[in-house]
Amino acid sequence: MCLLNAICNGFVDVWAAGHGAGEPVHPGGPTGPGPGRPPWLPGGSPAATHRRASPGTDVSPAKVDPVKAIRRLTVRPVLPEPLRPLGELARNLRWSWHAETRELFRSADPGGWGAAGADPVRLLGSVSAARLAELARDRSFLRRLSDASADLDEYLHGPRWYQRRDPQGPDGGPLPAAIAYFSPEFGVTAALPQYSGGLGILAGDHLKAASDLGVPLIGVGLLYRHGYFRQSLSPDGWQLEHYPVLDPGELPVTLLREPDGTPARVTLALPAGRCLYARIHLARVGRVPLLMLDSDIEDNERGEREVTDRLYGGGSEHRLLQEMLLGIGGVRAVRAYCRITGHPAPEVFHTNEGHAGFLGLERIRELGEAHGDGTGPQWGGTGPRGDRDGECAEGGDAGGDEGPGAGTGAGAGPGAGAPLDFGAPLDFDAALEAVRAGTVFTTHTPVPAGIDRFDRDLVARHFGTGAELASVPVDKILALGTETYSDGDPGLFNMAVMGLRLAQRANGVSTLHGAVSRGMFAGLWPGFDPEEVPITSITNGVHAPTWIAPEVHRLGARRIGARRAEEALATGGCELWNAVVDVPDAEIWHLRRTLRERLVGEVRARLRASWRQRGAGAAELGWVDQVLDPDVLTIGFARRVPSYKRLTLMLRDRDRLRELLLHPSRPVQIVVAGKAHPADDGGKRLIQELVRFADDPRVRHRIVFLPDYGMGLAQKLYPGCDVWLNNPLRPLEACGTSGMKAALNGGLNLSVLDGWWDEWYEPDFGWAIPTADGSTAHEERRDDLEAVALYDLIENRVAPCFYQRGPEGLPRRWVEMVRRTMAVLGPKVLAGRMVREYVERLYAPAARAHRALDRDTARELARWKARVLAEWGGVAVDHVETVEPIEAPESPGAPAEPPGPGPRGRAELGAALTVRARVALGTLGPDDVEVQAVAGRVDPDDAIADARVSPLKPVGGADLEGRRMYEGTLTPDRTGPFGYTVRVLPCHPLLASHTDPGLVSLPGDRSPTP
Repeated sequence: MCLLNAICNGFVDVWAAGHGAGEPVHPGGPTGPGPGRPPWLPGGSPAATHRRASPGTDVSPAKVDPVKAIRRLTVRPVLPEPLRPLGELARNLRWSWHAETRELFRSADPGGWGAAGADPVRLLGSVSAARLAELARDRSFLRRLSDASADLDEYLHGPRWYQRRDPQGPDGGPLPAAIAYFSPEFGVTAALPQYSGGLGILAGDHLKAASDLGVPLIGVGLLYRHGYFRQSLSPDGWQLEHYPVLDPGELPVTLLREPDGTPARVTLALPAGRCLYARIHLARVGRVPLLMLDSDIEDNERGEREVTDRLYGGGSEHRLLQEMLLGIGGVRAVRAYCRITGHPAPEVFHTNEGHAGFLGLERIRELGEAHGDGTGPQWGGTGPRGDRDGECAEGGDAGGDEGPGAGTGAGAGPGAGAPLDFGAPLDFDAALEAVRAGTVFTTHTPVPAGIDRFDRDLVARHFGTGAELASVPVDKILALGTETYSDGDPGLFNMAVMGLRLAQRANGVSTLHGAVSRGMFAGLWPGFDPEEVPITSITNGVHAPTWIAPEVHRLGARRIGARRAEEALATGGCELWNAVVDVPDAEIWHLRRTLRERLVGEVRARLRASWRQRGAGAAELGWVDQVLDPDVLTIGFARRVPSYKRLTLMLRDRDRLRELLLHPSRPVQIVVAGKAHPADDGGKRLIQELVRFADDPRVRHRIVFLPDYGMGLAQKLYPGCDVWLNNPLRPLEACGTSGMKAALNGGLNLSVLDGWWDEWYEPDFGWAIPTADGSTAHEERRDDLEAVALYDLIENRVAPCFYQRGPEGLPRRWVEMVRRTMAVLGPKVLAGRMVREYVERLYAPAARAHRALDRDTARELARWKARVLAEWGGVAVDHVETVEPIEAPESPGAPAEPPGPGPRGRAELGAALTVRARVALGTLGPDDVEVQAVAGRVDPDDAIADARVSPLKPVGGADLEGRRMYEGTLTPDRTGPFGYTVRVLPCHPLLASHTDPGLVSLPGDRSPTP
């Protein structure tokens, strides 16, 4: 865009990007001497605007710093009337995955497209008026513009998969009217750099796939003024971080405004009388609105302005404020958006990781405060938002740049845009049940160390009287995040634990990760095996239109047509991409070489730029033109750099790696990229170790490290690599979607069986690296063993397969693996498949549960849970017996089946066993419980594996002591050691599962399970 740089010698009132009308501009911005105070007045700092040379200082022009502007202005172009649709196309981020729209913008100014970073918003700000006038007279361009505009309109408003579904949904109830999707980061496009790694890229792909499917999602996140850091390297290979300032006026976002034109705003109350205000920026991701909260506004004090400064930056309190703004402020932003635009209010709230978990507390507050009848909160507190919060709202609306009354709908007016009007407020427990019913929680973290945990005292200071959510008891809030399991820390507040307790439905992001998560959080459900912990799994997917190379897309479009190819990539739904099956070998091999050659050019350009940043002169870099070879087997490795991803596993035996790189007839070349967290010196040392190896003149033409890994680089890297390498410590990779993106482009995977690869690996898709995760080997020894396995695979299987050519000069087996990967694996890894699963397995059931909990049923369910918990001590399994055909033990007079470990009997395969259990229920009734027999194979310690559950039915009434007899049958379906037990669980039609309350009674257990 055209940015005006100006030197201001006094006050200047401007309309600046990200700032409202009438804001005073003063030197130094928000960190200057004070609002509206020129530096030359008392209290100011002359150094802010004047530089004075010290005696003897060299003041030659080469050493004078350029004069810096005190404010950047975004000057938007005025498009000629025929070109007005360009503005709408540029403002909707669908262009980031729609090749025809990108090509339209590129043709508007081919020379400026690259300089603008392939960003239409920036491009339109740089196109000259003469060129715009020329385009306005170009009939061919105008026809293409009209077609693109019509296509976008049809995409935004026409029916798609969601609208074509049975309106009653998979469970008999209507599909959700809207779903709110909260995430701390979103990787939609490089033009909106609000992501750090896989979590953000996954969230961006989720939004884009939801848009393609027509799912009514509302995305909610934060707008970080510095985004994540930009990475470069020092001369000795150490990671350096840079935080460029992002001007919202230069980003593809707009401010959400009230009907009177003032910016909508949310307010949070902070301790010590402070307030946190945030504006709401709106990005259009196809059909999906993405709301991004920004605290960098003039009404905030300096500390509060910096809340949204950096993604994953700052200390504990900084992170806590970010997560409060995301969760609590995010709900208020959604309510404002729905009120202003008329968008249906969400029935389901989806928390993508624990960072946004506080959204559940805000929804509890909404339900616990008056909904139009004038009554107050039901569990104490000082008012609908707390006295301090009321002062925040009053102070914020009275002045500043917002204008009178600005932002009053964004957080005020409890229930604005709320999905249900409960009338009278609910008590805390009833509100909790109502919130849980409509909440989905996704965990992405396979290790406890990856979870946000805050000091309980820090959390307590930020809630309650004089702070946020004053009407919600602080002890109730703290209990939600308490680690109650045996190895938990009672002094910490765990965001993932709170997320699980506030959500009736939870999932991991691959089948293996779901199992790992059930084990990791099993302590929250004591008495249950990890297999029964109510955390399911939906394996991640990737948005094919974003990550597939245009050449690959054209490969299918030539055979089935562009429209059908686009539909197949965006929505999926088929098990086989037949369009790829019949592609000739030579065409596939030519495609792969084309993509590899394009990557080689990209690598050389980026490597040259990196060396220039490291201080090398142009004359020293002639060797860069020989880096990589478009005919050599190319392996890619790119990801974040925590220790468990093992960036340097390939360096365990450097001599062996050099031999592979320099093999005379079967060489390999490796492209590596990745960022370490700014505070992770261990990760930075790993990068430096890899960089120093790659700097060696002996191998630098065969292995490279490219800094500043982001979406732009990734979109070149995935298609150009023949093999995608992934070697984490198993099972610490939650999913690992980078290998999916490579597979979409015909790349083969070389990976540890972790994440998604553990689930979908087949020999036709690549190679599995053997692991030593089940052994007792020391970590160093384990790395050595797995590195040797990696070298052996590359040397003896991967490279020979690539270089073994048939009579026509083609590697037949390799080409067949590429074809099978694209045709069979491709449809599995789609984000469209993933989002359809979320709709059918989680969103629709959550919406049904949400609708079922009106005011009375929510209260009834909460009272039932309280009663069952209070009376569970009276529940016991007193006696269990088995009726023939079990052959009893030989010792005469032994009881048939006493409580506890039973005797060893014998039974025939397939014979029905009748099981009877006498159960004490105390004051509970038969409708409050379900009695089950749990049977399966047993180990020497009588632990049951592969358990199967069979309900037992009551037989007759209660005896004189109030105990009841239950009966059912078991049929052993396998030979060998077989065992069973009986248990009692709470039962209610509104529970998502019997494990939901976390209560169970087993033989010999007379005490309640907490």
